[in-house]
Amino acid sequence: MIRLALRTLRYRKGGFIATFVAVVFGTAIVLACGGLMETGIRSNVPPERLAGAPIVVSGKQSHLRPGAEDATPLVEQVGVPATVADKIRGLDGVTDVIGDLTFPAPVLRGSVPMSAEGHNWESARLGPFTLQSGTAPRADEVVLDATTAGQLGARVGSKVQLLAQGKPTSFRVAGIAAGPAGNTFFSAADATRIAERPEQYSALGVLVASGTDLKALRKSIEKADGSVSALSGIDRGLVEHPDAAQAKVTLISVAGSFGGIAAMTMMFVVASTLALSAQHRQREFALLRGIGTTPGQVRRMILGEAMVVSLPAVLVGCVPGVLLGRFLFDRLAANGVASPDVTFYQGLIPFAAGAGAAVLAAVGAALIAGRRSAKIRPVEALVEASLQRKWFSWVRLLFGLLFLAGGLALVIVTGAVMSGPLAGATAGPAVLCWAIGVALLGPVATKAVLAVLRWPLYAVSRVNGRLAILNVTARSVAMSAAVMPVMLAVGIATANIYMQTTQMDAASKAFTKDLRADAVLASTGAGLSPSLLTEVQGMPGVASASAYVTSVGVIDEPRNAPFDEDGAPLQGISAQGSDGTAPVRLTSGSLAGLTGSTVALPDRVASKIDRRVGTSIKMTLGDGASVDLRVVATFAAERGYESLVLPAELVAAHTTDKLAKQILIRTEPGADVNASLAKLAAANPGVQVADRDALIDGNNQDLQTQAWVNYLLVGMLIAYTAVSVVNTMVSATVRRRREFGLQRLTGSTRGQVLRMLTTEGVLVAFAGITLGTLVALASLLPFAAAVSSSAFPSGPIWIYLVIIATAFFLTLFSTLLPATTTLRTRPAEAAARTD
Repeated sequence: MIRLALRTLRYRKGGFIATFVAVVFGTAIVLACGGLMETGIRSNVPPERLAGAPIVVSGKQSHLRPGAEDATPLVEQVGVPATVADKIRGLDGVTDVIGDLTFPAPVLRGSVPMSAEGHNWESARLGPFTLQSGTAPRADEVVLDATTAGQLGARVGSKVQLLAQGKPTSFRVAGIAAGPAGNTFFSAADATRIAERPEQYSALGVLVASGTDLKALRKSIEKADGSVSALSGIDRGLVEHPDAAQAKVTLISVAGSFGGIAAMTMMFVVASTLALSAQHRQREFALLRGIGTTPGQVRRMILGEAMVVSLPAVLVGCVPGVLLGRFLFDRLAANGVASPDVTFYQGLIPFAAGAGAAVLAAVGAALIAGRRSAKIRPVEALVEASLQRKWFSWVRLLFGLLFLAGGLALVIVTGAVMSGPLAGATAGPAVLCWAIGVALLGPVATKAVLAVLRWPLYAVSRVNGRLAILNVTARSVAMSAAVMPVMLAVGIATANIYMQTTQMDAASKAFTKDLRADAVLASTGAGLSPSLLTEVQGMPGVASASAYVTSVGVIDEPRNAPFDEDGAPLQGISAQGSDGTAPVRLTSGSLAGLTGSTVALPDRVASKIDRRVGTSIKMTLGDGASVDLRVVATFAAERGYESLVLPAELVAAHTTDKLAKQILIRTEPGADVNASLAKLAAANPGVQVADRDALIDGNNQDLQTQAWVNYLLVGMLIAYTAVSVVNTMVSATVRRRREFGLQRLTGSTRGQVLRMLTTEGVLVAFAGITLGTLVALASLLPFAAAVSSSAFPSGPIWIYLVIIATAFFLTLFSTLLPATTTLRTRPAEAAARTD
C-alpha cells in the first residue's frame, strides 16, 4: 500500500500540495513559538561586568506569601545584607567575597543624560576592568570606562557631571578603565551614599580556590542564608540584567499560549485539508473496495500518503521556522516584552515540538479521514461520491459538543469571575473552543446558515446564480469543508483584534477617569530629585503637586486579597488634601495622613479583606521588604484595575532607582504655570515638562506597545488561517473540473460557469463570515462586560469591514483563479477525468 501511495502522489498533486503547504506553515509557526519558549525558559544572559566571579550571590527575586502555592516575582532589585558576606567567607573553598553596589548614574553630555550605571570601585575586580590611566577614585572622583570617556572627550583630571540621586553633580575624573561601556566607578563612601543601600549590597561576587566544587558551594551558600540565590555559569548575567528575569515569565506565557493555539489551529487546518482531499476521492476508494481491498489496506494507504507528504513538509518548514522565531524575538525585544540582552535559542526541543506537532496533526487527520472511507460499503461509496450527504458520527458529535461546552464554560468564567486584564486569559481560549466546536459540527452549521442566506440571494439572482444556490444547498455537507476555514479566519481575527482594542479602551478610561493633573514633570534619566517637589509646591499658581511612583507588592495579611500571583499594583503619591492631584475618588478617610507606613485601599479590596480606616495590613514591597501599613482611606476604582496607594517616599525607597519618575501638578483656576515649569526644567538636566494630554498619550503608548505584540502573534495565526482558506478553496475548485466539463458539454459557456462559481463563492464567504462573527461575539460580549462598563466591544468598525472584505477576496480569488485555468481544458477532456 505504501508503493500505491507513492504512485498516487504523481496523479493527485493538487490535493497533496495543499496538505504540504499547510504542514510547512504550521511547522514554521509552532517551531517559532517553541524557540521563544526555550529562550524564555533559559533566559541566558552572558555575564560581563561580574564575569570574574565564579559565583554571584543576589537576593531572591520572588516572594511566597503565606498560604500561596506560587511565588510572586519581585519587580525591584532585592538587596543582599552585608552580614551575608561574612557568612560566606567562612565556607570552605572561598578565598574572598566582594560586595557590589549598582545604582543609576547617568552621565550628562551637555544637558542630555547618557544611560550609565554607577558602582563601587572595589567591584571592578569582579569584571574585565583595568586602569588604562589614572588612579582609583577617592571622594568626589570617578573612574570612567574608556567608551564613555571617549564620547565625552574626558581625560584624567577633567570634570564631568552626573545625575546623582537625580541632581546634577560634578566629579573629577581620577582614571579611565578598559571594560564594558556604560559603567562608572565611585569611591566606597560616595557609592554607599548615592546607592542608598544601608548595610546592603546589590550583589556579592564570590572568589574561590582552584578545584572548588561550585555546585556544592552554591548549595552551602544558600543553606547558610535562605534569603539569597547563588548563581554560576551563564546564570550570573541575570544579576547584571534583572530585567531579563522579569521578562522571562512574560515571554514564556506569550510563547506558550500562542504556541498552543498555533498547534491546535495547525491540527485543525491540516485535518480539514486532508478530509477534503479524502472526500473528493470517495469514488476512488469505492473502486478499491470493489476490487477486494480491505478497510485496513485503505487506511494504511491514506496514512502512508500523509506521512510521505508531511515528513518532507516538516523539513522544509524548519527553515522559515528558524527565521520566523528570530524575527519574532527581535520584535518582542524591541517593544520591551523580552530583554534584548537575552540570547535567542532554538534548540532540538522546539524542532522536535514543531516537527512532532506537524506529523501528529497529519497522522491524526489521516486516520480520521481514512476511517470512514475505509469502512464504507463499495456501493454506498459510489453513490455518495457523486453527492455527499452523510456527515454524522457519534465521535464527531461528542467532540463537537465537548468543545462547545468548553467554550460556554470559559465564557461563564470570563463574565462571572474574571475582570480587567485577567479576562483575556479565559476569553482567548474560549474563541478557539467555539471555533473548533462549530467546525466539528460544520455540516449542520453550514446547512442552517445556508438555509437562511440562500433566499435573499435567490431573489436577486438569475439562472446561473440560482443554479449555484441549488448546487450549494444540495452539497451543503461537502461545502462545509470550504466554509469552515473562512469561519476560523474571521472568528480568530475578529475576536482577538477586538479583544485588544476593548482592553486598551478600558485601560485608558480607567487611567484617565480620575486623573486630576494639569501638568507633569517627568524624568528622562533615572528619577527626579526629591527637592524638586518642594520647589514645585511653592510656585505661584500651583494648587497641589505630588510625587508619583509605581511598583508592585504582595499583601501577606490578610491572605484573601483579590490579587493573583503577579502581585498588587502600587501607586506612590504625596500626602494631600481633597484638592490634590491623587488619581482617586475617596469614599472614606483622607489622604492628608498618607505618610510613613500607611495605605489607601480600593473599596473592593477593602471589602474583600474586611479592612476599614484605622485597621492595618501586612505587605511585602517590590524589593522584598516587609512592612505593616495602617489604612487611612478607601476609594472607588474600576473593577480589575485596582491598585493600592502608598506614600511616594515609602514606595520610592523600595524601588531599584530609589526615586520618583514623575511629579503630578494641579494648577489654580485660571493660572498658567507653563513658563515657570519650563524654566525649572531647563535648570535641571534630565527633566521635561508635559501637559495632561502628553501624560495620557504616554500611557496609551505603553498600552499600544503591549497590544502590538498580540497583534503580531495573532496576525501570524490569521495569516495561517488565510493560507488554509486559499488551500481549501483552490483544492475544492480544481477537484470539480469533471463537473465543469459536463456543464459545458450540456451547453453552458465559460462565463456562465464562472458566474455560477462567483455566486457559490459569495454564499461560502457569507456563511463563513456569519459563523465566524457568531463565534467571535460569543467570546467578545462577555469579555467586554468583564473589562469595561459596556457589554459591547470597543474598536473602530473599519477593522471588521477589512476582515470580511479580506475573507470575501480570498474566497473569490481562490475559487475563480483556478476555475479560470481549469476551464481552458476542453470539455470532453475535463469530463473524462476521474479525479
